[in-house]
Amino acid sequence: MQAVGATKLLALTTVPDQDFSAHQGEYVNLMRVNELTDPTSAKLTETTRIPIHNVSWGSRQIQLFEWGGGMRVTNFARQLGAFHQDNVFQGLLRRQMERAMDTAVASDGIFTTDAKLTATPTSATSITFDTDGTVSTAAASAMTFDHFGIVADYLAGNIHCPPFVGEDYLFVTARLNTRALKRDSLWQAIHLYLQKGDLFFRGEVGKAENIRVVEVHRENAISNSSGTTGLIAQGAFLGDQAIARVEIVTPELVFDPNFQSDFGRIQAIAWWGILSFASYYDVSTDGFVRIIKWLST
Repeated sequence: MQAVGATKLLALTTVPDQDFSAHQGEYVNLMRVNELTDPTSAKLTETTRIPIHNVSWGSRQIQLFEWGGGMRVTNFARQLGAFHQDNVFQGLLRRQMERAMDTAVASDGIFTTDAKLTATPTSATSITFDTDGTVSTAAASAMTFDHFGIVADYLAGNIHCPPFVGEDYLFVTARLNTRALKRDSLWQAIHLYLQKGDLFFRGEVGKAENIRVVEVHRENAISNSSGTTGLIAQGAFLGDQAIARVEIVTPELVFDPNFQSDFGRIQAIAWWGILSFASYYDVSTDGFVRIIKWLST
């Protein structure tokens, strides 16, 4: 019984087009094809041969982990309880699994030093970018609409990051960052840009520039406060193929009818899986960055 579809951040991960079946060891190599460089001109004459580029591959090693949680149930309680306890227990475990997976995506795939680029607002109209995986500056301003413009220009023009979906990037964040933005006249509510049949992300609340915003209300995953000034929350701007999900066993609910022997009087229900999360790219090179972390010291 799979139960991972209701998470917010897990849906933003990408499963690599590789064979990660069982029996390949605790560490696996995540392969990626690097972007082609932009040509000065792709114009051809009748006799000009089409230029052929060599494929450039990159890779990084990822460690796999088991994930799980469970609860003990007595047969006495299951038999005599006033309600169908199995449904209640499954609901509790599903919600715990959703929270755990979102936290894992955030800690292992986004807010890791492997994601090298960070951004910090130094005024209402300026940002400091760091490229070594750690943030060096304290936030001096709350998040503003101007910051989205700066980041959008940086993503497209400086580091040539492909958009997450269509022409749009994503920004995942806690609500402190979006509270003031929602009162800005330039803020676009969802109903102003989404059409019937468009892709919609759980927690999506609106759009600034060409960046769609997803709120995550889980403190363990994305904190509503970053740094000592208390002006911003944690957040991350995402482009295409930002976070990899390497999955050997998809998390699912499992039942042990004889958890502690004693003739089946004590049972257990749990969720369990084998998988791992990581940023696709662990460098800050132009054309290879897919994540910009929004942080403060």
